[in-house]
This record gives sequence, C-alpha cells and structure tokens, in this order.
Amino acid sequence: MRDAQALAFVGLIVVAALTGELGASGYLVWGAVAGAVGAVSLGCFYTALAQGTMGVVAPIASTGVIVPVAVGIARGESPTVLQLVGIVVTVVGVVLAAGPERSPDGHTISRERGPLLLAGVAAVGFGTALVLVAEGGEHSVVMTIATMRLVNPLIATIALTLFVRDARQPQRSDLPTLLVIGATDAGANGMYALAANMSLISVTAVFASLYPAVTALLAWRFHKERLRREQVAGVALILAGVACMAAG
Repeated sequence: MRDAQALAFVGLIVVAALTGELGASGYLVWGAVAGAVGAVSLGCFYTALAQGTMGVVAPIASTGVIVPVAVGIARGESPTVLQLVGIVVTVVGVVLAAGPERSPDGHTISRERGPLLLAGVAAVGFGTALVLVAEGGEHSVVMTIATMRLVNPLIATIALTLFVRDARQPQRSDLPTLLVIGATDAGANGMYALAANMSLISVTAVFASLYPAVTALLAWRFHKERLRREQVAGVALILAGVACMAAG
C-alpha cells in the first residue's frame, strides 16, 4: 500500500501540472492532516485485524461514516426526511455487509478489548479523513489528494522502519498491481472530494463508504466466499438506503 500511494503521488503531480493546479493554495494543511490521519487509521485497522477477527473488526471500522454525517448536520446541512432515512438504513447495511462474525451456536464472538479499541480508533480516523478531504477539495482536489499520497507513505515508511524489520520489498512484477491500486484509490478519493463539494457531505460520505458491500460481493463472485445472512441483509439495506438518498 505504501508503494501504491507513492506511485499515485507521482501521477497526481503530473495531473496537477497539466491542469494548472500546482499553484493552488489552501489545501496543504487539510491534505497533510488527512494523510497523517489516514496512515494512523490504516495502521490501527491492520493491527486490529492481525490481533482480532475480521468479522468483528471490520463492522466496527465501517461505522466511521457516522463522523462526516454528524459534522455535516452540525454545520447546518438539512437532508430531507427521505435522505435521513436512507442514511440510517445505509449505515446499518454497511455494518452488516462487513459481516459480524458469529460462533457455531449463533452468538456473536467476543474478543479482547485491544483489537476492538484499535478498530474504534480506525473508525474515527476514517470518518475524520473524509471530512478533511472534503475541506481540502474546496481549494484543490488534485493537490489535496497528492498531499495525502505524499504524507501517507512517509509515515508508513517511518513506522515500518521502526517496528517492522522484515517487511517484504515490492518486486518488479508487483508494479502493475501497485499502479492499479494507486490509481483507483486516488481516483476514488478525488471523485469523493468533488462530490462532497457539489452536494451534502452528510450524504456523499455515506455513498463513499459502501466499500464493505462491494468487497463482500467481489469476494463472493471471484473467491467463491459464501455470504452470511447478515451480509446479504446488509447489501439489501444498502440498496434500499441508496435509493432513498437518491430519491431525496
């Protein structure tokens, strides 16, 4: 991921040069803080996954979308009643689509507090990053995302140097995959920043947080993973919630 971010930074600088956004101002602090918050959040998330169970950690981390929703409403945004219903339904669907894990007897599996706390920190960080990206995007979408892609790998490199001695180095054969990851990640963030400045952040941030459902569906389609009933219900709720938000 660190190397994909670095490649994305190079590509974004080229785009900024071609579009004349290299001279933009006002984005730097937002992009830098978003990059730092994103790096810490990902670190907490991956550590929680390593120490806990994905089926428990992922749903907690996915609740981070509540942060931009709360910020938008606190700032005076006024989603319609139908949009508010769609937001609630979609957030519930996202959590379910992430797949709360259950034991064979049907009870939710309990875990130590450490991974749960890290997942909670990751959730707040992910949501905060969405707010920061939207703020930076008001000044320059390209340079905000580029700054994020500069700060994020720097922090990741420092963390790897300090805490991980045997990290695998990317090979030349990894380059196509890294390019795709970097391009899609930066592109998705850029499209979200544009959308957040064209509409309500309390609504657009929810649309930008549908990845658990997409991940679950891709895993089902390409890796033949079986979707649990909670995940199927979550995907259905997301579709219903998105329809409500669009109609509103």
